[in-house]
Amino acid sequence: MFRFATPDLRPLPITPLAFLAATCLLAVTASGWAQAAQDSAPLPAPSQNVPAIHVTTTLVEEDVTVVDKNGSPVHGLKQSDFTIFEEGKPQHISHFEEHLTLPATEVAKLPPMPKLDPGVFTNYTTVPEQGPVNVILLDSLNTPLQSQAYVHAQLKSFIDTMKPGTRVAIFAMSRELHLLQGFTSNPEILKAVMNAKKGTMQASQLLDNNVAGDLGADSTLSDLYADGGGNDPAFAQALAQIQQFEAEQQSFELQIRAQYTLDALNQLARYLSGLPGRKNLIWFSGSFPIDILPDGSLADPFAAMGDSEDEFRETVTLMARSHVAVFPIDARGLMVNGNFNAELSGAKYAADPTQVTKDISSFFNQTDSEHSTMLQMAEKTGGKAFINTNGLKDAVDQAIDFGSNYYSISYYPAKHNWDGNFHSISIKVTDPKLKLSYRIGYYADDPDGPPNKAAKPIFGAISATSVVDPTETARVKEMRAAMQFGAPQPTQIVMKVKVAPIGPGHETKLADGNVADPKTKGPYQRYSVDYAADARHVQFVSNADGATFKATVEFAVLVYDDQGVLINSISRTAVANVDQPTKERILKSGMHMHQEISVPMKGHYWLRAGAHDRVGDRMGAVELSLDNVNKIAAAAATPPTDAK
Repeated sequence: MFRFATPDLRPLPITPLAFLAATCLLAVTASGWAQAAQDSAPLPAPSQNVPAIHVTTTLVEEDVTVVDKNGSPVHGLKQSDFTIFEEGKPQHISHFEEHLTLPATEVAKLPPMPKLDPGVFTNYTTVPEQGPVNVILLDSLNTPLQSQAYVHAQLKSFIDTMKPGTRVAIFAMSRELHLLQGFTSNPEILKAVMNAKKGTMQASQLLDNNVAGDLGADSTLSDLYADGGGNDPAFAQALAQIQQFEAEQQSFELQIRAQYTLDALNQLARYLSGLPGRKNLIWFSGSFPIDILPDGSLADPFAAMGDSEDEFRETVTLMARSHVAVFPIDARGLMVNGNFNAELSGAKYAADPTQVTKDISSFFNQTDSEHSTMLQMAEKTGGKAFINTNGLKDAVDQAIDFGSNYYSISYYPAKHNWDGNFHSISIKVTDPKLKLSYRIGYYADDPDGPPNKAAKPIFGAISATSVVDPTETARVKEMRAAMQFGAPQPTQIVMKVKVAPIGPGHETKLADGNVADPKTKGPYQRYSVDYAADARHVQFVSNADGATFKATVEFAVLVYDDQGVLINSISRTAVANVDQPTKERILKSGMHMHQEISVPMKGHYWLRAGAHDRVGDRMGAVELSLDNVNKIAAAAATPPTDAK
């Protein structure tokens, strides 16, 4: 797999951890950023000639998995054993390192979390300083319910025998993506998640059959219609029309599932973006409606995505930058043709004997297509696919072991320019019998240049009274989804927020700038929300004078009730025009912003605060319970009692 180098932003001396430990939450007037920031109308997309000032490098990083004929990882290879090519031209390897499965004592080591003051929350996530982390994705959108139950049982078995120190996070995907458990090596915590079942199993509304599997569905309308069939030409014509309708409906449902799947992967990539190191995505699914990799053999590698090309391209880029290796596991296990289940009537075969051959061919073609997608997905990311196996627990063990053994190879392209085209990569080893898995190329989009998409505001459209615009771009939709209640917290911009109640409450009016649902009623408790965002992940562009620089960042606070209904929001776009010394101070101290939001005093509510870089298209978000905030405030207001 390869770290998608468009190019990689080299880390500045301040790490996210150091940023969290060093920054303090200040009032809006206390920082250079806030002094320069002002409310602003949406800005047009920046000029193509506007240079960026991020410190960057064209270093391309590849994670390469090498296995022998038995599929076992190969160790001990040297840099001289590898040759790397970009667009068919050999490249000089500048860095080479082998990664091996680490002892449990090494894997379990985590960097310390900085001590946060009461009422301060962050989207920073700790991961091991060495070794990869593992993400388990439970895909109920594309998996029959019966298969989900088997996956559930197999995962519980995996947790029972999980190697000490193995770091795992669990996500669930339906129409939305949900983080069920962040990275942990504690098996008891993981068991509690699986035993809760809530969110881990859900019947898909877009599969034909959630019992027998989507290959070989229950009796369809045409199947039932055929029961009363005969040789009447009018009947045959009507049956053909019904079958055509069913085919079109199935195609439509497949497209919808593909779009939901793409949206979820985009959110997952944004969550993983801020985490260092390699991530192994272990994806349980009963049907893979989309190949998340571009086809490098085509003139347009993303042509198959049609109207979703921009989002598809962005998702692939984010996953590559995040060092994600995909391990697809067919949740259906070893399959048989479901068209001949006893529960089906079989009437259509009596009416048309040729349908038997057609259904058999359809089953094998569809299965082969899905397995081919899984195999390509794994091969092109440095992962491994598991198909036609009922040993799903063993598949997880193998995926984690496989994903912990790889080689990192880096190079500077000999002739690199930001032409926006797809640049193919190929890697060879001296022993031709060995098999290599890695990412096959990258799009040469300048990460410091203006984005391909218009820099439109995102959060301003996410209000309790807004109506979704059907013409909005896929990017706007995915950013809106990233701010939904319960969605994974994106980490592209590492940030922390301090939330505290203001005054005794019982206010009858909303705070300035709040946009509440018309059904929302007072009295209200007002809360202050103070941000400290890592400015190194925000893109500055130079102004025409060449001496000052501009950054445009949206800040938003959304309040949800405990049912996930959005009841109030506030959004502000801040534009900072600063000179070089001020910019340097902002890069060290972070960007600070202050907002106030009103929340009904009756009920239980959740607050989600987010920051979105309008130019670089990066974002961060923090979600927290206001019940916890109120408890912290009450404890702080209670005077200590003398010990007796």
